[in-house]
Amino acid sequence: MEDASAAAIIDARGILTGWSDGARRLTGYPAHEALGRAARDLLAEAVPPEAMSVRSGTVMVRHRDGYLVGLRVRACAVTGPAGEASGYVITAAPPGPGETSLAGRAFQQASMSMSVFDVEQRYLRLNDAACHVMGVSEETLLGRHFPETVEEAEHSRGFNWHLRHVVETARPLRYESYTGAPALNREHAWVTEMWPVRDADGELVGTALAAFDSTEQYWARQRLALLNEAAAAIGTTLDVVRTAEELIGVVVPRFADFASVDLFDWVLGADEAPAAPTEEITLRRVAHGSVTEGTPEAAVHVGEVDVYPSFSPIARAMREGRAIISQAGEPAFMRWVAERNSRAPEGRPYRMGVHSMMAVPLRARGTTLGVAVAVRVAQPDDYAADDAVFAEELASRAAVCVDNARRFARERTTALALQHSLLPRGLPGQAAVQVAHRYLPSGSAAGIGGDWFDVIPLSGSRVALVVGDVVGHGIPSTATMGRLVTAVRTLADVDLPPDELLTHLDDLVTHLASDDQGDEVAELGATCLYAVYDPVARRLNLAAAGHPAPALVLPDGSTRLIPMSAGPPLGVGGLPFEATELQLPEGSVVALYTDGLVEDRDRDVDHATDELCRALTVPADSLDALCDTVLKAVLPEEPSDDVALLLARTRALGADQVATWDVTPDPAEVAATRQAATDQLTAWGLDETAFVTELVVSELVTNAIRYGAPPIQLRLIRDQTLICEVSDGSSTSPHLRRAHQDDEGGRGLLLVAQLTQRWGSRQTTRGKTIWCEQSLTVPVD
Repeated sequence: MEDASAAAIIDARGILTGWSDGARRLTGYPAHEALGRAARDLLAEAVPPEAMSVRSGTVMVRHRDGYLVGLRVRACAVTGPAGEASGYVITAAPPGPGETSLAGRAFQQASMSMSVFDVEQRYLRLNDAACHVMGVSEETLLGRHFPETVEEAEHSRGFNWHLRHVVETARPLRYESYTGAPALNREHAWVTEMWPVRDADGELVGTALAAFDSTEQYWARQRLALLNEAAAAIGTTLDVVRTAEELIGVVVPRFADFASVDLFDWVLGADEAPAAPTEEITLRRVAHGSVTEGTPEAAVHVGEVDVYPSFSPIARAMREGRAIISQAGEPAFMRWVAERNSRAPEGRPYRMGVHSMMAVPLRARGTTLGVAVAVRVAQPDDYAADDAVFAEELASRAAVCVDNARRFARERTTALALQHSLLPRGLPGQAAVQVAHRYLPSGSAAGIGGDWFDVIPLSGSRVALVVGDVVGHGIPSTATMGRLVTAVRTLADVDLPPDELLTHLDDLVTHLASDDQGDEVAELGATCLYAVYDPVARRLNLAAAGHPAPALVLPDGSTRLIPMSAGPPLGVGGLPFEATELQLPEGSVVALYTDGLVEDRDRDVDHATDELCRALTVPADSLDALCDTVLKAVLPEEPSDDVALLLARTRALGADQVATWDVTPDPAEVAATRQAATDQLTAWGLDETAFVTELVVSELVTNAIRYGAPPIQLRLIRDQTLICEVSDGSSTSPHLRRAHQDDEGGRGLLLVAQLTQRWGSRQTTRGKTIWCEQSLTVPVD
């Protein structure tokens, strides 16, 4: 017999009488151990009946070493002289291409990797796909223990454990893994079905498996999982740069070994998009990341500007509005790598092995914002069409987040600019109070709120202190704040009492709400606190519309909240506002603030208010320093709402700065009153103002006597200006008019308006007061 063949001769009794060297190689038995034995002793299981009838098929033989060997056998009868069957010549070979049965061919030609092992995890049979994965022929593996045929690695130990587990439990299982294979140059995902194999008697004789290469499905699931992760990880803040960094964190290292995000400069500012460039594209690097610490392969540092030539994949991606894949060997790719190496030669060693890159435009709402670049170095797979679809979806989501952050930043900048233009920049000089203020815009995603404050000089050296808060955030709230600021200043100029002013302001907000449509109605709600301090009487008169009460610090260091009615918020309508009046010693500090200072979802309001009162008693060099002390002590690290704080330290005008005369309602008293005023000016050293003051006093007192009602009073106040006030008991307000030539009167107020710096009238509880101011050329002590 040929050495390449395995053959044996069996006599009519089933005894082995012939044994080839090929049979020895297949079974391990030398001729002297096989001859004379019953052939059935070598079989691991009974021969299938169909094989007996056709005298061919596959049988399981137990190797001399104990493991099973599957053999394809064919029997040829040997006849005696009388034609009787005297024995058989058996030829055997391992199952392989020569398989003739349909089932055997189906096994051998299956597209998935299939193998059969004995109970000791030795190979009994492999199909062609399994041999391709292992990279060797079936003959090389038959009879060998599985761990001997693979590298010592975690995935190999896991595979062998599952094989043994099937034998131990006699139950099938499914095993999913992501591993390499001896004949494959990259890792693959596998879904392996393993099941026990039993003989005709039900005894477990081996394990079979079928392994399906699920790499494409695996990567599809990975890409979907990455998209789901990106939805939660990208856009957590409304910050453009942070959003770009979050995109890098998602794609490195699972999708790219290096990635970068470059944006147009206008995206980082408050400008609108200019015309799209057609040739070279100038972008600014805002974020990049790498599997290598420090990102040494980056040719452009974060914050630097880079110019991409028209031939580059980056410029192409932005022109064509789609992902551009470029691989090693392509001219554009090689030029791009060469340009990177030329620009930053120190990173050349880290760029060696770069074999695939993809540039994806960042487009949102029809506008291109920049580009994201992904590069593979260590990952063996080049970018493919499926990767481009995934990258475009990911870039689209990231671009919307970047655009949202850009729009928020632009709206925030606009709202801040509008708000700062409406808030007082330099508070007017006046003698009533010393003031300091702080305004802190919110950094939350809700946007800038409508908090505001104001200090408004009033007649008679009085001053109005205002603080308010518009419901909502963003430009609409800021615009509403602007309306209220203007309205309060206008009503303050009329010199209305605090409660009456808030009533008029409430009517205005109600009218504004009725004029607006839809959701903006709710945003016209607001709170406000309006206080008037008189340094002559040293009295504070205040009223609130749904606003927190101010805190008061007395000169002795005691502090408390001013007891007052909070009142309904502006815009409710139909409810009254109550004024509170109290006497204040000189040097008292009044703290007005918006609710953002003490209210927060994670803070107790009462506790925060107590902290505010304690902070106001901390010694400070100035009111400005006290503002900083209060904010540091009361505010959390990241306030969720805007904060406005206004501190006012009261002053008082002494008796030497105020002169008052009661006037008898008799025209003959005008001359005496005028003389008394002149004498007072001389005492004050203001003789240069005497001429104008005489005329003003004469006109105003004469009008009060002629058209007003008792009691009549003249008051001169020496402040930063000289203030002349004439009060009477009539509530009829005067008005300026131009007298005709034949009119006997009507020229008094016109004369006063021409001679003084400004003039006006205000209603009082007992009538009205006409006042005017003159600038002083002599410094006030």
